[in-house]
Amino acid sequence: MRPRARLASLREIAAVVAALAAASSPRAVSALPLYARQTGEPCASCHTAFPELTPFGRRFKLGGYTLGGGKSNLPPFAVMLQPTFTHTAAGQPQGAAPHFGPNDNLAVQQASLFSGGRITDNVGAFIQATYDSAARRFGWDNTDIRFSESGNIAGHSLLWGLSLNNNPTVQDVWNTTPAWRFPYISSELAPQPVASTLIEGPLAQRTLGLGAYGFLDDSFYAELSAYRDLSKSAQTALGVDTTGESPVDGAAPYWRVAFERDFGKHSLEFGTFGLKANLVPLRMPGAGTDAVTDIGVDTQYQFIAGRQAVTLRASWIDESHDLAASRALGLADNSRDKLRSLRASASYTFGDTWSLTAGRFVLAGTPDAALYGTSSGSPNSSGWVLEAAYLPFMHGGPSFWPWFNARVGLQYTVYNKFDGATRGAGDNNTLFLYTWIMF
Repeated sequence: MRPRARLASLREIAAVVAALAAASSPRAVSALPLYARQTGEPCASCHTAFPELTPFGRRFKLGGYTLGGGKSNLPPFAVMLQPTFTHTAAGQPQGAAPHFGPNDNLAVQQASLFSGGRITDNVGAFIQATYDSAARRFGWDNTDIRFSESGNIAGHSLLWGLSLNNNPTVQDVWNTTPAWRFPYISSELAPQPVASTLIEGPLAQRTLGLGAYGFLDDSFYAELSAYRDLSKSAQTALGVDTTGESPVDGAAPYWRVAFERDFGKHSLEFGTFGLKANLVPLRMPGAGTDAVTDIGVDTQYQFIAGRQAVTLRASWIDESHDLAASRALGLADNSRDKLRSLRASASYTFGDTWSLTAGRFVLAGTPDAALYGTSSGSPNSSGWVLEAAYLPFMHGGPSFWPWFNARVGLQYTVYNKFDGATRGAGDNNTLFLYTWIMF
């Protein structure tokens, strides 16, 4: 590595480490507890069925994770474990992943350490580091560090703030955008469609973004952020797999506008979000860059009465590709492509203990054999996700650790189409049993 490149990489890592260290440092008076300990509230105050947020939970996040009220003096850490079992309709001859068999795999899919919570009256954080057992890799995971402030402008209330985060949409508070939508957990040992819009995951943990947001009169939300790629060496140091990535050239703007109105037990949101990025295909700069634009619309309805809740969610993303660079390099057949993603789901939670969810997904786009590598060139996939979950500790854990929480789920994914093919799509149907433990 050239000295200038090495210096730039060290600066990137130092900036990230400094931000994380600042966010996880305790206050002078006492150590930071995590959210349930910090607020003194049960999990059901912020979640209908974690991680799905209630109106109270959305405002806690917008307020920078700073709300107090609890009396615990425990340090600001939490642990997450995800023991899982995956069965697919047909086995994967080469193994589901290195060191795993073709089918019926048991795994502790993820083990995460969290820190964050209230740092000062105006600064708080959500910080996650994860060991991924399928990839056998430890690295930084979803991270959101915030400054928030509230006030009044011309008789209108305004909650505003800044967010430094590493995954476009991880800062969002509605369960419609990619980072926090249903399914909240899925098997890492099951086949997955080859295609994905840019905003639905490829930039997660390999970028760093800074943005400003405002929430006016508890109704109108607007945000503008910009994301830049971390260097390859910085990503590697942070535990990110850089294989096959196409880095962002310059800054990628992200925007979010939403309207939410609460009507007693009901809340309704609708909005739009999007991202525009210039990408260097497979780190091959000779032909210039591709341009990708994602524009999404979303809506969410929520009814919460006592210990029962109904949530309806939907989002649609339209992605436009200008693939001049990829075509010149032989990585795409077309100069311009389209890719569209639809996600919709409905959940019913009763007793704050049982959750039933059904979800529909549709991915469709322009056939491009060189870009997607499928037999027909088509990226099209569609299907259903059905899930039943048991959450026994939403109102408090066992006496020896009252902040313990768990979600035990049985999930079944059915494919009508997979990577452009209808025949054989059902071979990828997946039965997934998981336990999601937080303490």
